[in-house]
Amino acid sequence: MNPILVDIPERIEGERIYLRTCKPGDGPMIYEAVMASLDELKPWMPWANMTQAEELTEANVRESFANFILRKDLRLNIMRKADDAFLGSTGLHRIDWDTRKFEIGYWVDSRYAKNGYVTEAVNLLTRFAFDELNANRIEIRVDTENTASRRIPENNGFTLEGILRHDSYDSPGTALRSTCVYSKIR
Repeated sequence: MNPILVDIPERIEGERIYLRTCKPGDGPMIYEAVMASLDELKPWMPWANMTQAEELTEANVRESFANFILRKDLRLNIMRKADDAFLGSTGLHRIDWDTRKFEIGYWVDSRYAKNGYVTEAVNLLTRFAFDELNANRIEIRVDTENTASRRIPENNGFTLEGILRHDSYDSPGTALRSTCVYSKIR
């Protein structure tokens, strides 16, 4: 099976949100959200500790769009239905098309945090992966110390399979951290 032939809609509808393909031209709105959330993102997202610029964000968006078309990585914007506001990002990453294994990642614009949008997005994306992509396994990996992010898989019925102790450095790259591995299987 050639993954490039897998049809994926440009928009996946939820109750309050929709997920849509991250595409060229999205750089400015994503950059604005990142800048508004930088202090909250830096402890957990290595890319948040890198130089930020609108042009770099747009280049990253275009690269992710190319990977989306090739079905190497499926990055999606979380958008609010009521006003089309950009709320954050999610997607299916570290894809193994042979075993139908996907990893869900996410981050939220801190101006929209604690409203259940990411929980809804992960639920929507999980259902889509199982129902439309015939997923056999979906993982979410979270730093053990990121309690807000840990609530997302826990609230979506994922099972904590274990903790990878001292498996990576923290986002600034200064201290060893451990990672929770959550999963859902078919």
